[in-house]
Amino acid sequence: MLASSIPTSFLLLLLLLPPPSHSVDFIVTSDPVVRWVEEHGAPLSHLVLDLELGHLYVGGVDHLYQLTSDLEMMSHVRTGPYLDSPDCLPPIVPQDCPSAQPTHNHNKLLLVEAGQEEGQGRLIVCGSLFQGICDKRSLSNISQLIFQTTNPVDTQYVAANDPRVSTVAVVITTENKQVGGGAGGILRLMLVGRGYTSKGPGDIPPITTRRLSPVLPPRRAFSQEEELGKLVVGSYSEYNNHFVKAVAHGNHVYFLFSRRDMWHKKEYRTYASRLCASDRSFYSYVEVPLLCRGGYNLAQGAWLGNHSGNTALFIVMAAGQASTPVATGRSALCVYEMAELDAMLRQAQEVCYTEGGRGSSGQEEAYIEYAVSSKCLKLPKDSLSEYPCGGEHTPNPIASTVPLQATPTVTSTTQLTAITTATEAGHTIAFLGDVEGRLHKVLVRPDWSGDLYGSVMVDKGGVVRADLLLDNSQKHVYVLTNRKLSKVAVSTCERQTDCQSCLSLRDPYCGWCVLEGRCSRKNQCHRHMQPNHWLWSFEPANQCVTVQSLRPSNQSKDEQTQVTMLVVQLPSLTEAESLSCVFGLLPPQPARVTAKSITCQSPAPQLLPPMLKGSDHMVLPVSLVFGHVTITTGHMTFYDCGAVSRLNQSSPCLACLSSVWRCSWCPLDQLCTHNHSCANQHIVLNQRESPGPSSCPLVFALQSSALVPLGLTSTVVLRARNLDVYTDEAQYVCVVQIEGVQVNLTAAVERRQDNTHTFTCSPHQFQNAVSQLQYSTAVYLRRGERRIDISPGLRLQLYDCSAGQSDCSQCRAVPGEYGCVWCSDSPAPGCVYNQSCTSVPADTCPPPQITQVLPASGPLEGGILVTITGSNLGMSYQDVVGGVTIAGVWCPPQPEGYQISTRVVCELQSSGKKHEGPVVVTVGTTPPGKSEQIFTYQDPQLLDLVPDKGPVSGGTKLTIRGRQLLTGQKSDLSAFLGPQPCYIVEEVTDSQLVCLTGRSNQTGQVSLRVLFGKAEKSIANVTFRYLDDPVITDATPAESFNEGGRVVTVTGLNLDAVQQPIISVWVEPLVVQRVKRRRRLALLTTKQQVFNRTKTTVSEHCSVLSSSKMTCLTPRVTPEVKVRGVWFQLDNVRVHYETIKGERFTYYPNPELFPLNREAPDVPYRFKPGGVIAVEGQHLTRAMSRQEVMARLGDQECDVKTLDNTHLYCEPPEIQPMSVDDDQELPSLQVFMGNLRVDLGLVQYDSDSLSVVPLAAQIGLGAGAALIILSVLVIILMYRRKSKQALRDYKKVLLQLETLEINVGDQCRKEFTDLMTEMMDLSSDLGGPGLPLLDYRTYAERVFFPGQQVAPLSRQLDLPDSRRPTVEQGLQQLNNLLNNRLFLTRFIHTLEAQQGFSQRDRGYVASLLTIALHDKLEYFTEVMKSLLQDLVQQYVVKNPKLMLRRTETVVEKMLTNWMSICLYSFLKEVAGEPLYMLYRAIKYQVDKGPVDTVTGKAKRTLNDSHLLREDIDYCSMTLMVLVKNGVEVQPCPVKVLDTDTITQVGPVSPPFT
Repeated sequence: MLASSIPTSFLLLLLLLPPPSHSVDFIVTSDPVVRWVEEHGAPLSHLVLDLELGHLYVGGVDHLYQLTSDLEMMSHVRTGPYLDSPDCLPPIVPQDCPSAQPTHNHNKLLLVEAGQEEGQGRLIVCGSLFQGICDKRSLSNISQLIFQTTNPVDTQYVAANDPRVSTVAVVITTENKQVGGGAGGILRLMLVGRGYTSKGPGDIPPITTRRLSPVLPPRRAFSQEEELGKLVVGSYSEYNNHFVKAVAHGNHVYFLFSRRDMWHKKEYRTYASRLCASDRSFYSYVEVPLLCRGGYNLAQGAWLGNHSGNTALFIVMAAGQASTPVATGRSALCVYEMAELDAMLRQAQEVCYTEGGRGSSGQEEAYIEYAVSSKCLKLPKDSLSEYPCGGEHTPNPIASTVPLQATPTVTSTTQLTAITTATEAGHTIAFLGDVEGRLHKVLVRPDWSGDLYGSVMVDKGGVVRADLLLDNSQKHVYVLTNRKLSKVAVSTCERQTDCQSCLSLRDPYCGWCVLEGRCSRKNQCHRHMQPNHWLWSFEPANQCVTVQSLRPSNQSKDEQTQVTMLVVQLPSLTEAESLSCVFGLLPPQPARVTAKSITCQSPAPQLLPPMLKGSDHMVLPVSLVFGHVTITTGHMTFYDCGAVSRLNQSSPCLACLSSVWRCSWCPLDQLCTHNHSCANQHIVLNQRESPGPSSCPLVFALQSSALVPLGLTSTVVLRARNLDVYTDEAQYVCVVQIEGVQVNLTAAVERRQDNTHTFTCSPHQFQNAVSQLQYSTAVYLRRGERRIDISPGLRLQLYDCSAGQSDCSQCRAVPGEYGCVWCSDSPAPGCVYNQSCTSVPADTCPPPQITQVLPASGPLEGGILVTITGSNLGMSYQDVVGGVTIAGVWCPPQPEGYQISTRVVCELQSSGKKHEGPVVVTVGTTPPGKSEQIFTYQDPQLLDLVPDKGPVSGGTKLTIRGRQLLTGQKSDLSAFLGPQPCYIVEEVTDSQLVCLTGRSNQTGQVSLRVLFGKAEKSIANVTFRYLDDPVITDATPAESFNEGGRVVTVTGLNLDAVQQPIISVWVEPLVVQRVKRRRRLALLTTKQQVFNRTKTTVSEHCSVLSSSKMTCLTPRVTPEVKVRGVWFQLDNVRVHYETIKGERFTYYPNPELFPLNREAPDVPYRFKPGGVIAVEGQHLTRAMSRQEVMARLGDQECDVKTLDNTHLYCEPPEIQPMSVDDDQELPSLQVFMGNLRVDLGLVQYDSDSLSVVPLAAQIGLGAGAALIILSVLVIILMYRRKSKQALRDYKKVLLQLETLEINVGDQCRKEFTDLMTEMMDLSSDLGGPGLPLLDYRTYAERVFFPGQQVAPLSRQLDLPDSRRPTVEQGLQQLNNLLNNRLFLTRFIHTLEAQQGFSQRDRGYVASLLTIALHDKLEYFTEVMKSLLQDLVQQYVVKNPKLMLRRTETVVEKMLTNWMSICLYSFLKEVAGEPLYMLYRAIKYQVDKGPVDTVTGKAKRTLNDSHLLREDIDYCSMTLMVLVKNGVEVQPCPVKVLDTDTITQVGPVSPPFT
């Protein structure tokens, strides 16, 4: 275990630290479409699915989870935090690594290693701690650790140690070509791609191969072995690849990444690279840029899927922000067919192998990437076919300059982050995740276009991680976000119960299975291959099987007939199959099927269900049924003519003949029927057979007045027509129906010349108690038992003048046709009918009477509405116009507020001075009415406002003090702060007004204005200041226990601008069950919680200490509720705790403290002075620290010394304190934690100074001492035996080492003799022309700009003459700035702070500064010393051992250049010759052995990476070379090897140099 390598001191530190703020509680919620589980360890980063077991594995920060396919937790492992530093190598020793601190472990890799024959698979887990080492865990239980290195070496560092740097990997199985490779010769490897990290080991290549199995000593798991291969890179920081995906396909492994294009425009691009799976030396490495049209250049996620039967790479790409690797929201999905990608990669290989990198057009199409010493060659044409995976003689690594292009399938304005694909019924569906937590569904068409057909909000605000996975059944997608793992159904077909809703889904997964009557996937419908049997919902042309027409569409319920349905898109049936018709819930009827129509028999009348009460028809569904499945449904109406007349008793004949149904009326039978004949008479009245005016017997008018006064005898006269159909001698009767009581009046009949009849009803005095002026009542004519129809709306209006007319003005306002007058007869004057008044009616009304005036006061400026109530206030609005005065000031009435006789509303006018008086109303010529209530003109004054500042978001409760503020009504008052309203929230008093400030759009001082109607009042020289909204930057701690009272310290800005800050907790009831599984508690909700609209909150006020600090006490919550959120309410500013630090505020159960005497709580605890009191408990440090705990013993404090999870130690006073309880003599120990107060029992001081050790304890101590002595003797004997054995082994090894030393010495002496002989030969060869020394300029350019042919500043400025003065002036100004030390140092620090400032850029900047300041070396030295001091301070807090190890900063390159300048003369005069001789000697030795002319590898080289490892037989030989000098030919002997090529002979021979 790795933990075993961690120092004991650190483990002790972890034990003393409080537990982490988050628990392992596990919350699961289910939903028909989205089921999710919330986990700790945010942000969650990786998700993997074991296809065999169906288990899910989730990796996050410090947490690793194992879940079932239904998101039920199986196992949970903590993976951090641990003591670590990216600048130190594991194992971490605090003394050797001062920068080490507890560090979170971010999950970087999570892979499933498939099982072999001897066992099941493994879970590979790699984190960011300890330089990215990995371990293996059991797939069945991740808590079971299978492998973890105890002392990792540098070859076992796998993942990036920086959470921001990407790491991808893929597991492959290949043949083990080495002897002893393990069972079956199978080699399990992991290819890893990781980005560059500036801290830690900097020499890990971008792509490496790691061994997984077999692991036989001296091999190590996850090690990067030399024979396994790696991608060699010249500059790690330049080629900082951001890896997105690694996949295995066929015999190749592919990597997808993005980086800066170092070959062309230096822009960021996405690349796809490929390796042969069997290539252990990376000879086959080739990469090609991917172009997604529209400027989408940064890959965010990828998936290898299938499209139209071909394998394709689906990539979601985003547009980069300018020339940076930062992705914007503009995204797209681009699809690349793998066949086309492989063709592009093969083309790049072939061009680099055989054409020198140039295509048929002569343009460069392939080149060597990663700054290695290789180049494209012109090998034989069949080189690629002979060496498809490359070889030692082929160039590598190869990069294509020609991109593989694709057109976006879909685009999005929200950044896409993840993708996975599925194939359904031959269609490709892509599921895309974005940064806002949505899952988008896209149908990818065969032409690569796409249709976005749906989106699901999975986790609002959570970024969807790149690992989108489909389950084994392909029915759900697992979506991983920051805090949640969700299981989302790919479709909701089964939730649609009818064809129309199924087709309206427009979901490629769904279609309507006609004969099975369900919405299903295509393969679930048995006859989906036959036409019209499965209707695909995504095809717009598809329509449900529908009944186009139904003949007849309606019929009488008393008839039975044949019904014909015209059906569209009816599926075909076999001869043995049949259809049925079902009317409503009646038994099915056999159906006869023709081409497109179906005929059925309508049900018998007696089988039809009864009509609903109050209806004359019913609509029955007519279903076409196959077996038990309803294929389609139409609707047929069955009507009842008899119900038509019964529903309209006042005019049954009119209702029958005007009905929409085919009904006729039999007048003598009083029957509405569907037949065309009547039973008793041949007379049939039918609206279709007799068009024109209705022939119904009908009372069509009132000849007398419809207004009938109550209490007076009146005569009603009716007119009727079409009564000749009645031939019997029955009598006519007038019927008046008053509130259910029928009044029958004898009718006298008179026939008129126009064949109408007049009926004069006998006089009658109608009586009825009414509460309003008139009452409408029915009147009709009856002949015997037959009721004659009456025209609709023909009614009598009974009225009573005294009802509702309480005074003279109201009575006289009644319209004249009623004949109402005000009769002033004593003793009870009132409003009566004119014929009922015994005296002369009054022509004028009494004076107005005023009962109330509201309000009773108003401002001097007026502008408010005054309401006057009373009686006799006029018969109309015109009566009071100009007749209202208030305190002697005219008040114009408002027409909309006037009510006859009872209310007048007028607008108060300006008075100009304070005074009071009555309200006077004058109506016409009557004497004026005067109120007893006095109205007062007041002048309200504003004196002060508190507070005088608040946030711009408003919400500050402002108290305005003044005099006579209660002027007018509350509705007349309005307050403003500048242009913004201040809302009055409390009852206004005469001296105080309270309002709530509104939101302002700017800060600053504003004046207060209060409007009393039209009167505007303000306070001189007093303003209100709108301040910037308060900002909370930190709030600690982030947890509390249920009892609350814990102090949360809040820091921020402008906190004192808040009047009353509040901390609020949103809670809701929760019914939970706790399930213990594998020694963990999983919190599961037993049922879906329904949240009501009104939030239940508990709050506490906060105390503002300063503008940047305040403290809040956490509110108390009960254990029966669940905390849904915590926020700070700062007036109108609401700050949720999650937005402050990115973590939630957590409530825990209260800590438990046990009594001092747990066995006998009532017995006092005996305490010996000078010691400490130990209190036991549980979860004491969960949501609590030692500084927050207070303990009191009686009336004095017990000083808390130590607090851990289970114990509290406090030091009481030396002398026993007094009790604070009068009923107890002994003091009790009380512990206070926030609002939690626990009494732990009484304490009694022990006065005995000596304690007697019991006899049993003495015997036990003696026996223990004897046992310890015996154990020590046994250990000593075992140690002596082991020491003798080790001595014998040591002597044996020493003898072997002496023998080896003798052999090595003999070999060295022989080789040294040969070397000295060859060196003497070499020294004689160096005599001629001397050392090839460079001039100073060339020397400096090569040192400053390695690899550059021409120094950047040596080129001439190619500028037009018009711009040259401007440019030269700018260069001069830049020169002046460079001579400013402060500017130059800040300029360099600013450049180094940029994320895109690469290592090559740092070197160039340093070299350019060296050239610019070359003539001012003293100034240059001072600047460099200043920068070195800053660098030393940075490394003091990190690891000082790593300083100047790599040239990573500008000042390090400046130091290199400075030393190169200073060393030039020394190299030229002193050290140059011996160094050159050493170089020639090494080259001479290299050339004595075989050298590969293609790869440059040599048999006798000092460079391990260029060592020629093959055994080659060779021998030296001397060639005579004829050298022609003019006309003379001279022979020259040349020593060569028999394996050399002609080109290698030249450099060996001096005449050719």
